[in-house]
Amino acid sequence: MSSNFFLKKRNIKISEIFPEASLKKNFVIKNVRPLDKAEKNDITFFDSVKYKDKAIHTNAGVCITTNKLEKYLPSKVSKIIVANVLPELAKVLNKIYLNADIDYPDLSLKKPSKKKHKDVKFGNNVLIGRNVEIGKNSIIGSNTIIEKGVIIGKNCIIGSGNIIKNSIVGDRVVLQDSCKIGQKGFGFIPLKEKNFKFPHIGRVIIEEDVEIASGCTIDRGSIDDTIIGKNTYLDNQVHIAHNVKIGKNCMIAGQVGFAGSSEIGSNVSIGGQAGVSGHLKVGNNVKIGGGSGVVKDIEDNQIVMGYPAVPFREFLKNRKK
Repeated sequence: MSSNFFLKKRNIKISEIFPEASLKKNFVIKNVRPLDKAEKNDITFFDSVKYKDKAIHTNAGVCITTNKLEKYLPSKVSKIIVANVLPELAKVLNKIYLNADIDYPDLSLKKPSKKKHKDVKFGNNVLIGRNVEIGKNSIIGSNTIIEKGVIIGKNCIIGSGNIIKNSIVGDRVVLQDSCKIGQKGFGFIPLKEKNFKFPHIGRVIIEEDVEIASGCTIDRGSIDDTIIGKNTYLDNQVHIAHNVKIGKNCMIAGQVGFAGSSEIGSNVSIGGQAGVSGHLKVGNNVKIGGGSGVVKDIEDNQIVMGYPAVPFREFLKNRKK
């Protein structure tokens, strides 16, 4: 995962953040990555037994975890044992990535350069930040803001009044009006003293042929990326929280909400006003009825409905009682 959207302070030694740790004093942190993407020069975190399968196979050099969870990590991984993982992780992020805990306005915004973007059509009052890339034959609607470093593919149609930041958009994507893409998610840690802001260094990845209707909000990832798979369609006013992964060929109706770090398979259909709780897995070829509340994992090829969502036959049976 690249974090080019955020200013990174290099050459931070683990001892500068955890001076009492007795291991790898000279370990220089290259990056902060999730368990399944971390490499030997990265630091990662492990805060729930739900992710033990990823922990067992992690290639991270150092992992922040707890006494109860350290047994799942490979012996080659150095462990920093803490009482509460997420506040310590936030401490690391704040040391390495500056200004990732607040979305500051992009002050580099200017009118698009006709010379640089000669094959792109722009409406009125469009503003673009530094190092923005937009592919040939794309159309950008009026009053849209595209912040620094954003990449937009070829043959895209970006409607009016959109704000796009910290994002990579594939070819032939349609983004209707008034969407907010790539802002910081609802990430904080409730501590006794006050709520502690959690930095978000991830991105939004929108793959090819996705269509996103008006008024949708897609948060960038915290450590990992938020991903919308190929040929997935979102209806109006869908909210997708940080780190959510949505597969290919999905159809998501209006006012559906996804809490953070949920993973949705391919060919999934979700009816309007349904909600999916955080850190859940929804399999492939699943259908979720409108207004349902998904509070546990759903296996492949299931049809569910209700609050909490249950198999459709069980839902009908319960209604007859």
